Amino acid sequence: MNPHQSTKDVATLVKNPDLVEKRRRQIIDAAVELFIENGFHKTTTRQIASAAGFSIGSLYEYVKSKEDILYLVCDAIHQEMIHSVTEALSQATEAKNALAAAVREYFLVCHRMSDHILLIYQETQSLPQNWRKKVLENEVMITGLFVDILARLIASGDLPEMDEHTIELAAHNITVLGHMWTFRRWFLARHYSIDDYIAIQTRLILGLTHRKSD
Repeated sequence: MNPHQSTKDVATLVKNPDLVEKRRRQIIDAAVELFIENGFHKTTTRQIASAAGFSIGSLYEYVKSKEDILYLVCDAIHQEMIHSVTEALSQATEAKNALAAAVREYFLVCHRMSDHILLIYQETQSLPQNWRKKVLENEVMITGLFVDILARLIASGDLPEMDEHTIELAAHNITVLGHMWTFRRWFLARHYSIDDYIAIQTRLILGLTHRKSD
């Protein structure tokens, strides 16, 4: 995972931005595994430093607190999701395929990062208010990608007209369906492969958004 541009908000004592990005990537990769395995509260900064190959003093040159690390982890998870959906859109060859392509890639990311998504939902409340607000803004940003897709397809005539509130709710439905694989995988994974889940949910989504004659 790569630290995103917004993580410049996290204070550092190191002036070299490339070195900060490199070291924070190491911190994030080490921390996310420990947070998933042990939980945020039971993981210590000393454990994170050790797993990342740092001394505790070196760790604090790049972050001020364990909460900063949790924010960096949450931000990296969101940015990977945003990147994957955006990449899927750039590769869609036909407008009417863009929504299905974006849904598929988003659901695959949710499948691949199920533990990471669960971590965000479980531990966001541990963040200070300023970081929690930014994490929630990132959640809205992901939904906004689907708002943009739906609005673009409506404008091109590939989807029926919907008002702004309906578009927004439809976009939230899509993002929550991706998260449902994370929250209900204890049941769903016993009955559906991820490809089955994507195919069925995509048919449902397209059935709700396409004209009867399509």
